[in-house]
Amino acid sequence: MQNNSDSTNLGNQVLAGVLATLSFVSGEKFLSKITKHPRLVFSLGMITGSLVYTSRKAIIARTDFVATAGKHVVLEQKERFLDLVAETKEARA
Repeated sequence: MQNNSDSTNLGNQVLAGVLATLSFVSGEKFLSKITKHPRLVFSLGMITGSLVYTSRKAIIARTDFVATAGKHVVLEQKERFLDLVAETKEARA
């Protein structure tokens, strides 16, 4: 017998997969249509570039935050691994 939360979780995963597939297909069609209009591609590039330029400080700050958090996760995992190895060695001794 399956728990209700398990079936809900499975339903959410299926829904996420369907949405990802639909967005990929629609994005693919959009990109194939847009590449036929070079001025539109250029203007979208200019708009994207200006948005990135105006929010560059926030992007850099967020990137630093993510990099620092990643380093902390790696160090914590290394520490846990070394503790596990030490416990294993103690149990064998």
